[in-house]
Amino acid sequence: MADTAPWVDGLSFGEVLARTVSEHGSRDAVVFPQLDLRWSYEDFDAKIRQVAKALMGLRLKKGDHVGLWATNWPEWILAQFASALIGAVLVNVNPAYRRHELAYILKQADLRVLLITDTHKTSDYEEMVSGVVPELAAAGDLGRVASTEFPFLNHVVSIKNQTRHAGILSWTSFLERGADVPDEGLASLGESVAPEDPVNIQYTSGTTGDPKGAMLSHRNLLLNAYHTGSRQHISEEDRVCIPVPFYHCFGCVMGTLMCTVYGSAMVIPAESFEADATLSAVEKERCTALYGVPTMFSAEVNSPDFKNYDLQTLRTGIMAGSPCPIELMKQVTKEMYLTEITIAFGQTEASPVITQSEVTDSLEARVTTVGSTLPGIEVRIVDPDSGKDVQRGEQGELWSRGHGVMLGYYKMPEATAAAIDSEGWLHTGDLATQYPDGNYRITGRIKDMIIRGGENVYPREIEEFLLTHPKIREVQVVGVPDEKFGEQVSAWIVPTGSGALSAEEVIDYCKEGIAHYKVPRYVEFLEEFPLTVTGKVQKFKLRDMGIEKFGLEKAAKTETA
Repeated sequence: MADTAPWVDGLSFGEVLARTVSEHGSRDAVVFPQLDLRWSYEDFDAKIRQVAKALMGLRLKKGDHVGLWATNWPEWILAQFASALIGAVLVNVNPAYRRHELAYILKQADLRVLLITDTHKTSDYEEMVSGVVPELAAAGDLGRVASTEFPFLNHVVSIKNQTRHAGILSWTSFLERGADVPDEGLASLGESVAPEDPVNIQYTSGTTGDPKGAMLSHRNLLLNAYHTGSRQHISEEDRVCIPVPFYHCFGCVMGTLMCTVYGSAMVIPAESFEADATLSAVEKERCTALYGVPTMFSAEVNSPDFKNYDLQTLRTGIMAGSPCPIELMKQVTKEMYLTEITIAFGQTEASPVITQSEVTDSLEARVTTVGSTLPGIEVRIVDPDSGKDVQRGEQGELWSRGHGVMLGYYKMPEATAAAIDSEGWLHTGDLATQYPDGNYRITGRIKDMIIRGGENVYPREIEEFLLTHPKIREVQVVGVPDEKFGEQVSAWIVPTGSGALSAEEVIDYCKEGIAHYKVPRYVEFLEEFPLTVTGKVQKFKLRDMGIEKFGLEKAAKTETA
């Protein structure tokens, strides 16, 4: 199916929502099976407007920043669209953050209002925010905060109806603030919103330095949502299962926003990822599309009850975040019926997708490439040292330009200039090659590169080789410090469980297939990898584990001396 003209171009979130409600108002918009919650697009729109008026009742105006620190919950989506409706900027706060990180975001992002959940797993959000903002206790029933450290912050609101700490407004109390706000006032604010205005700030979790807030516009995100949906052949008939977190682009752009663009149903299985809850939601709601990172799909197909779920309604979806092993892709396409699943690549600064495969691409293309560029996106593969384009087939840094490139990092002009050059090219830091058919292959991250005795070693290459071993399900290759070579190669493996596997067997397998300097010096076996909330492997934690496990503290000190 050819990409049609992007009708969303030139519109705001509010204008797109209005069109979808007009055309698909009676269709399911939001479904949370575990909460027994189901909203049509007409219901969704009415609730969004109620929340938008409540924000106005807190004296928010166009351009103000609204922080959202919560897991996947219905009010998260309402806040996403309500803030956009009045021209405010939603700031996504990672639910995994703790006090120190929260304090950084409150100050750096100039938050006027912070919306929080109550508790989830080991996190008590009310306790943490009360500790970071002690003035909350004096806010009283009006909930008006006066903080010296966070002068912009006016209110903290719970997205739940009960609160345990003084000064935090309950959701009901918050909604009451909008009771006297006239429809005309809301409409007037909505009319002032332009497609190029910022609508979202998402913080990148860089490996060095403080997190940077990527400012993304209505146009950035709507065009990304439109094109990623088009690549999946999404329509109002589709029901999209979204187990990925809302705070990340995967959840709130390719997920909730994409569904709103097409009038599709968004089905949310649980607050955070649960394999069986996801499978159950697909079966119960007859989902046609499923999202996730490879570790999520792996958990689903390896669920002890996997065979008991009827998944035959599935057709398409998006897998992103890291490479998909060939055996997993075979299971996903055959046993989960996802014959048209697509692979996407990008980063937050690109809104987020740069390239995506087609539903007609071969199985091989979907495990070896990340597809071709979205319409309206340009890509160059550049020698990071010379800044010149490399020959097709050669490895270089992937640069991107077009409608997806962020407005910049909030209050970080130097970081913005380092990421986006004077010609508008976003320097992604990802290493890639381009195939003759136009598809791209990601070969690693510049910062992940291991330098062993002067030789450049790319972890991705070794990982892909090790995944050809029949007893290896998942693998991560990480550089660890070494006094002689500077760095050594370590391999962290999750076995398939189909038979005993030793470190010696892995090393011998590598010696037969790859150059000696790429052969892992250390091999460790794990049941699972340390993951971020979005399901990405935290390689820095594996490196720290390796330093302790292999007794490399002295080499690590030499490295930082």
